Amino acid sequence: MMSGEVGEMEMEDLNKQEDSNKQNTAPKSAPSPRPGRFQVNIVSENPEAAPKENKDKTSPIHSEPSSGGQSTPMGNEDFDQSMAMQTFGQNTIEVMPSLDYYRNLFSTSATAKQRPTLHDLHEPIKDPTPQDAPSDTESRQPQVSSASKFGWIKGVLIRCVLNIWGVMLFLRLTWIVGQAGILYASVIVLMSAVVTTLTTLSMSAICTNGEVKGGGAYYMISRSLGPEFGGSIGLIFSVANTIAVAMYVVGFSETVALLLKDYDAQMVDLVNDVRIIGMITIVVLLAIIFIGMAWEAKIQLVLLVVLSIAILNMVVGSFLPVTEAKAAKGFTGYRKDVFVQNLKPGFQDGETFFSVFSIFFPAATGILAGANISGDLHDAQKAIPKGTLWAILISTVIYVGLSWLIGGCMIREATGSIVDVIAGNVTTACLNGTLECEYGLVNDLAAAKVISGWVPLVLAGIFAASLSSALASLVSAPKVFQAVCKDKIFPKIEYFAHGVGAGDEPKRAYVLTFFIAAAFIAIGDLNTIAPLISNFFLASYALINFSCFSASLAKSPGWRPAFKYYNMWVALVASVICVGVMFLINWWAALLTIAIISGLYMYVHSTKPEVNWGDSNQAFLYKRAIQTTIKLGNVPEHVKTFRPQILLLTGPPNCRPAMLHLCSHITKNTSLLLCGNVIIGEQPEVFRQLRTTEYEQWLNYKKLKAFLAFTTAPTLRKGAQQLMQLGGLGKIRPNTMFMGFKRNWSACKPEDLLDYVGIIHDAFDLQLGVCILRLQEGSDVSAALDFEKEEPYNQKEDLQPENEKACNSITTPTITITGTTQKDNAMKDNIDEEDEEEEEEEKEKENAKESTALVHNSDNQTNNQSRPLLTSEKLVRNMPIGSVIKTTQKFQGKQPKGTIDVWWLFDDGGLTLLIPHLLTQKTNWQKCKLRVFASGKKERVDDEKRKMANLLSKFRIPHDSVNIIPNIGKLPSAASIEKFNKIIEPWLLKEGEDPKAYPWKISEQDVESLNDKTMRQIRLRELLQEHSKDASLIVMSLPMPRKSLCPPIMYMCWLEVLSGDLPPMLLMRGNQTSVLTYYS
Repeated sequence: MMSGEVGEMEMEDLNKQEDSNKQNTAPKSAPSPRPGRFQVNIVSENPEAAPKENKDKTSPIHSEPSSGGQSTPMGNEDFDQSMAMQTFGQNTIEVMPSLDYYRNLFSTSATAKQRPTLHDLHEPIKDPTPQDAPSDTESRQPQVSSASKFGWIKGVLIRCVLNIWGVMLFLRLTWIVGQAGILYASVIVLMSAVVTTLTTLSMSAICTNGEVKGGGAYYMISRSLGPEFGGSIGLIFSVANTIAVAMYVVGFSETVALLLKDYDAQMVDLVNDVRIIGMITIVVLLAIIFIGMAWEAKIQLVLLVVLSIAILNMVVGSFLPVTEAKAAKGFTGYRKDVFVQNLKPGFQDGETFFSVFSIFFPAATGILAGANISGDLHDAQKAIPKGTLWAILISTVIYVGLSWLIGGCMIREATGSIVDVIAGNVTTACLNGTLECEYGLVNDLAAAKVISGWVPLVLAGIFAASLSSALASLVSAPKVFQAVCKDKIFPKIEYFAHGVGAGDEPKRAYVLTFFIAAAFIAIGDLNTIAPLISNFFLASYALINFSCFSASLAKSPGWRPAFKYYNMWVALVASVICVGVMFLINWWAALLTIAIISGLYMYVHSTKPEVNWGDSNQAFLYKRAIQTTIKLGNVPEHVKTFRPQILLLTGPPNCRPAMLHLCSHITKNTSLLLCGNVIIGEQPEVFRQLRTTEYEQWLNYKKLKAFLAFTTAPTLRKGAQQLMQLGGLGKIRPNTMFMGFKRNWSACKPEDLLDYVGIIHDAFDLQLGVCILRLQEGSDVSAALDFEKEEPYNQKEDLQPENEKACNSITTPTITITGTTQKDNAMKDNIDEEDEEEEEEEKEKENAKESTALVHNSDNQTNNQSRPLLTSEKLVRNMPIGSVIKTTQKFQGKQPKGTIDVWWLFDDGGLTLLIPHLLTQKTNWQKCKLRVFASGKKERVDDEKRKMANLLSKFRIPHDSVNIIPNIGKLPSAASIEKFNKIIEPWLLKEGEDPKAYPWKISEQDVESLNDKTMRQIRLRELLQEHSKDASLIVMSLPMPRKSLCPPIMYMCWLEVLSGDLPPMLLMRGNQTSVLTYYS
């Protein structure tokens, strides 16, 4: 205690010292920013030199000097002053460790301070600007006076003791001893104590692993197991406490109504009297709570005193002389024979050990009374464990002691007749069945009144126990419900999250609890509801224990409870015991409780509330991912387990949605999809553009299962090399590189073109497969995203850095079209021929707007530094409505009925065949049939077709048809050759040009040496136009560019000829390793 007090005194002195420094201002000789920044007092190297006081009697301060000698603030963030200077004797903007810097951003108890960022500490100091210094009113909010806070005695111990004792102490304990006997009754009490003690140990570990706020069991479970379990338990726990209010009030009302009946003072009848008294009682209890929590605590203290006197009255009464009236009702005083007789069980009326246990256990379900008001405790971390454990110990000792006391001085059955007392046969008539006895431990539920010294004190004890439990539940239910409402896990209940006053009292929730409890009080009979309430409490205990076990098993570095007296396996056993007790008490109520929790769990899980509490589920996901990845690293690769793991060079992922959707159809939920973005520029300047949070949100919103990999590099090729070499983890790394076709290859810089082809070479050097997708309308919609912001084009063109214009991603914006007719034809490939066209277009427009919304904030923050080229924006303005939307939604929805044409010309290991097959297995491509095209000799077409069909059958690849093309080696038409010559003509090395000065140009020797391959590409284009012009997707073997023999320009001319003016085309080449097998 002394060390804690010294620590608090030191903290108070530090706070006072810090407050005094906050009042300092800058001297006139040196301008300084307004207070509220990172500022420190000047320390003179001369110890005799002391700063002169200003007129306002404050010490001069300066912020950290810049290179120019000026005092300037750092960054634009709002920071607090630092005491570092007085500690280390030097000027610095770094801050000392403080609790305020570790507060939750959403903390409602205090304003969170903000430490300097790494950028503020690491970057050069900039000149101050007016907006750098925040206003004092914004940075220094006045602290609201705190509400009454309770210590561990008033806040936890008293509440738990009152809840645990309850009416069971006077109305059921005597019956339990009569049925089970002294020994079994003690065992029942101790078993209940074991369950509650183990739960308290788990609860103590959880509540000492960080600050516990309002919400009690809900807060602990939700922050440990997540919103699914926490939300369901929070809701039913609130309902259970609300119904418990009615149960306790009805118990009190029944006692009062019976007294009125005994004295012939009934108002109406027994049931209606209970209702009337109950309504009056709950109104009084609500009024007490509305007066304030301090008054409620005082009332609880008074009730504890009354209850303690009532218990003492029973102890004193057991030693008083035995009167004939008491003897007739079974009271004998302390006698050895009675004690020995009551040691053994005497179950009657079909009762068993577990049935009696189920009656008693609800008396032990009050251990959360203190935790439920955790927000009103001065130090919840210390108060909850200490108060709850002491309450369990005290109540257990009282219960066991009273059990032995009752068993030693009262018999099980008695006739109540004084004549039988005189005759010495009080129990004879009961045993032979000649008379139905109404007294004794088994028959008289109010036998405590017989033992007591003064009956009114027992009645006062019953009243105190009932009212105290009702009052505790009436406080607990709204507090827990308010915490659930604040987290917005369930809809339409935020209204009840509102709190009033400094203590944030949930008065709206109080009123709601009042009306619900009043409705159950009006029923008047809660015998069937009581087991359900107990099961709700037990379900909470089970999940608290499981929370402790789960957090320990996850081995998260954040699991560091200050309470060390717990064990993960003991917590698991306690959780199982709680579930078992639920079924012992009432099996159907247990099933109903589990069903309700499961239903609420599934609802919260399906709605996916936007909360991040660092629960054990997150720790388990990470742990399982690491363990599985390590195990996977030791698994040898096999062709049967091959999966295409794709590195997709997208740039910002929302800029090429068509490519992303197509790759997602290949890999979704089965394989790796890594979206790579190369940010071109000098690394220190572009590091801040590597943030991926907004793009991850966009991927989640579009339900795309992909990872992001952003890197910075001076050139596109170097960045792509980094991604291909470092992307992935262990065995989960890309084996296929996927990128878009460079449509502006004929207009871009030669260096960019060489980089593009060089990336293909690099992929092959790294043993990766290569896929190139070409859409005639283009795949890049970045210009449309920027145009949607309605910013001036000329201004944006001026702001675009030159290095960004040199292609910071694989393709330039190519959403333009060459003519209306071509555009219309391209659009017809993507829409149905039914009347649904207009409806789909409207949906696509809406989706396109939504798909860009999440990224706009990110774009504004980064000034579009990481965005692709904007050179097509002028053309976007002239595009017909809907064409950009069609590009965005190219592969997003279900594809219309059509074909996927696979031109498997060369054996690359089977990747060219596997990926189209995987596409047809997806729902979006189920209407598309697979057609396979292969080359063969004219005289052996049938044999080749049969062989190919047999091969596909062995590979178990469903297909619609096999087509053998016999005349691939035929020369193309003169018109096709002439068209190719026009494409290549600007790139031919002219006479007089030095090859060293124009290394990218094609020489006559290159043309002649590659003539056969060139003719083949031109011929293949003619065949594609003939056979696959109406296909939904064309997949074709990618020509292999041999190093040093095939110039990059020639290779791009081949790709242009192959893929121009055709449906979506996927040029693909595996790494010559088998990815298909016909072995089982």
